[in-house]
Amino acid sequence: MKKLKIYIEGMTCQHCVKRVSDALDSLGVDKADVEIGEATIEFDENKITIDKIGKALEGAGYRLKNWQDQ
Repeated sequence: MKKLKIYIEGMTCQHCVKRVSDALDSLGVDKADVEIGEATIEFDENKITIDKIGKALEGAGYRLKNWQDQ
């Protein structure tokens, strides 16, 4: 299980939080604590890559700025 803190560009409100949460859920992340501008996520790194996370966020209208291991 991999745990990351990701920083997300373009989020401004609770609607953004919901869209990002839905995008991460659609990938199958095990846990996502989303706030405006960032999220702490846990996922199976054998199934989900940082590239997939970035693409899911882009599909929701946001951009993955960077991340760090937790």
